[in-house]
Parts: sequence; C-alpha cells; structure tokens
Amino acid sequence: MSQLLRVTEPDTHQAEDPVLLVLVARYRELDLESAARLSVVASRIAPHLTANSPAVAGSVVLSTCNRFEIYCEIGPTWDVDAVRAAALEAVSHCSGVPLLQLTTLFEHIDGPSVAEHLFSVGTGLESIVTGEREIAGQVRRALSEAQRAGTASGRLIRLFEGASRTAKEVGMRTTLSAAGRSIAAVALDLATAGGNSSSLSGASVILFGTGAYAGCVLDILKSRGCSNVLVFSRSGRAQAFATARQGTVAALEDLPAAAAGADLLIGCSGAGARVSASEIMPAERKGHHPLTVIDLVPSRDFDSSVEELPGIELITLESVRRAAPKADAETLCLAQTLVRRAAHRFAEQERIRVVDAAIVALRQHIHEILDTEMERVTQQHGCTASTEEVNAALRRMIRQLLHVPTVRARQLATAGRQDEYTAALETLFGIRLLPGSDGESGHEPHPELEPVVPRACGPVRGACSRAGTSASGVCPRLCTVPAPGANSMA
Repeated sequence: MSQLLRVTEPDTHQAEDPVLLVLVARYRELDLESAARLSVVASRIAPHLTANSPAVAGSVVLSTCNRFEIYCEIGPTWDVDAVRAAALEAVSHCSGVPLLQLTTLFEHIDGPSVAEHLFSVGTGLESIVTGEREIAGQVRRALSEAQRAGTASGRLIRLFEGASRTAKEVGMRTTLSAAGRSIAAVALDLATAGGNSSSLSGASVILFGTGAYAGCVLDILKSRGCSNVLVFSRSGRAQAFATARQGTVAALEDLPAAAAGADLLIGCSGAGARVSASEIMPAERKGHHPLTVIDLVPSRDFDSSVEELPGIELITLESVRRAAPKADAETLCLAQTLVRRAAHRFAEQERIRVVDAAIVALRQHIHEILDTEMERVTQQHGCTASTEEVNAALRRMIRQLLHVPTVRARQLATAGRQDEYTAALETLFGIRLLPGSDGESGHEPHPELEPVVPRACGPVRGACSRAGTSASGVCPRLCTVPAPGANSMA
C-alpha cells in the first residue's frame, strides 16, 4: 500500500489550506521614537519570529518610509490570534517597544484579503502619494531580504512575486505612475515651489543616507539637473555609495561648512540617530539664502532643534501628504479592479496547487500498486506470463485501488452521509447513479467491492461467468469475479 494514502476514519472537518496573515502598523499613530526603533530592527524580526514560533512557516517584513508590515504563513491548525500575539512579542523583543503599546498600534488581516492588501500596497494605492513608483522596488527588496535570511516560505514567495507582477500590470495598463509620482518628487516640488525641474540645476544638496531609498532620491535629483550632491552617513557606507554613483562624501566635521552653502538637506536614512542643529549649524550662511530641509522618514533624520534654526524651511511626510496630487478617479478605479482580479487569480492558483499535490499523490499511489503487481507476476512467471495471469494481477490491483473507497463508502453510509459519496463519484469520475441502481439488478456484490462502473476489463481466457459476454471475449463489465480457470485468489 502506498505511503501517501492511508485508511483513516472519516473526518467531519475538511482540511484547510495554510493561512496568510499580515500585521499592519498604523504608522501615523506611532511616536517618532517607536517608529525609529521599528525601522532599525526590521531585519531581525522575521528570523526571531520563525525561529521561536512553531506556528509560523515563513515571514517577510516590509519596512518603508511610511509602512511597517509583517507577513506570515501559518499552518491551518494554528489559531490566528495566537500567531498575532507571537508576532507582536517578536517585535517587542527586537525593538524594545512595550508590548501593550504595540497591541494598540497594529491591526491584522488574514486569509484571502492578504493578497489584495499587498497587491494594493505594491501598486502604490496605499501610499502617501497614490501610484508612487518606489514602493514596488521596496516590495521586491523585502522578499529578497527574507530569502537571504531563510524566512520566506513558498507561499510568501509566490505572494510577493504576484505583487510585483501586479505592479507591472497596473503600470502598463494605467497612467497611475506615468507622471513620475513619488514621495521624493512631491517633496522636491514643494522645495522648488512649483515643481520646475530645471530649478534644481546648480543647486547644492546634502543627502543623508546610503540605502536603496537614498539611491532613488539621488536618481531623481540627477534627472532634475542636480549634480552637486554631497553624501553623508554615520554607517561608514558613504564612500562606497558615492563611488558607485559618482558622488562626493561629506565627513561629519565638514557638515557645518557644507550646510553653509547648501540649498537642500535631504534625510532618507531612517538610521535612528538624528542630525542635530549643532552638527549642521553654519558659522555664517553664504548669501543668507534660506535652507530647505526635507525629512523623508517617519522616524525623522533631523532633530526637532533643526527646525528652530533661523531661515529653515522644513518639509516632512505630512507636508507631502497634504500636497500629494489626487489620482484620476477613472484611473484609480481601473487600478483597483486590476488588483482585485490579480488577488483572485492568486487565490485560484493556490487552490490549484493543493489539487496538483493530490493528483501527484494519487498517481504515485496507483503506480506503486501497479509496480507491485507487475513485479509479482514477473517473479512468478518471468516473461512467459499468460493473458490470464496478467488479468489476475490487474484484478488484484483493482481490488487494492477500490478497497479504501469501498471502506469509506460504508463508513459514510453508516453515518448517514452516503449522498456525499455519490456526489463525489459524480464530481471525480462523472458517474451518476440512476434511480433503482441500489441492488435491484439481482446479483450480489463482491464481499469487498461494490459494483463498479461498466467498462471493458480486457481479454480474458475462457467464458465469463456472467451473462452478456461479447463474442470477442471481452467482458462488458469490469468483473470482480475471476474468469474460469483463473487464480482463485485473484
């Protein structure tokens, strides 16, 4: 008997698929200190969670300038609320943020709605600037980081790859991101009072940060004609970042002098340590022209004391939120429709994967039985087995195949659930039992097998014991009784 198929008692509870769960932080309700802590420890949460919670098969953390989400795949036997509690415990352990505070700041989504949520996030529909382009790259990087850390399960990989495909589809079929929407672009529009890209030509900028987001901001600056960019970072990665992008590094001791002649300071590191007023206080502002500070991370790259400096204009994410252009209603509706369709396709494909696994198991089970019988015939008769002996082996195989379904049928009938069995026959094999087919034909069923669907059982040696044998020697029914002369143990 195949190891993939076992006889068990009928279960009244149908097996369920693994469950997807996402915890979403309401970032606007996070205080700056807590937001900074979460941002810094984002990469540690998924490994800690998967290592310490047996219910979590995989986890991916999506941490951006305005978003912090924890995606989990959990087994069907685990309680969602228990896993949610374990995830919050992992966040608290890694960040030091009190568990009670996190409980009120995170909401969760589970089941099929998780795919629609992530697909919507990945297309920029949930962003401060609707349709922003950077979020799609951040979704891809979140998956890559989880794969490197070994925390991305198969279903989560397919989920995030589906989000990337959906973002591409929405980008190709709508104009949602055609206008170059992004948080950084809107912030620069505010800084240049009108969004004239040529107004950044010749501007002096100090960029704080060396991550992927800083790279995106630098690309936007270059596209607007800005080539005079100094890069500062406390991480020690500024030199490599600047060299790869043909930029210049600013040391800590050079900041006051550089800020004295700068037009823009842009913070996009989210490293937790904020730049203070004393670090950028110039001895004397050149030309006394105003300085614009753009802070693009919720945890803030600049200390509040910077805003108090004379001649400083501060642009934050809240400023961007208020100034963000509204998406066209028709375009927005189409994008949302594409997201819903993609989420529906993802759910269908996941259900098909479960069926595919069942089909593979069934095929393997049948082939194992066939191999066993053919090996038995070969061992007993070598290559000289007669048609009769081969037929006997095939009948043994049929008995093995139908044994479990027969036992199931009787167990379900005893429980009053025989209609489920007949419905399953019609669903799987197209067999529909006609009225009056319950034993009225007059012959008794085999002690192990119910009557089976009429089908030719192949050539037999001698006459069949039942009426209706064709002239060709092929039984019109699949016989469950040996033909004359056959092995009686068949």
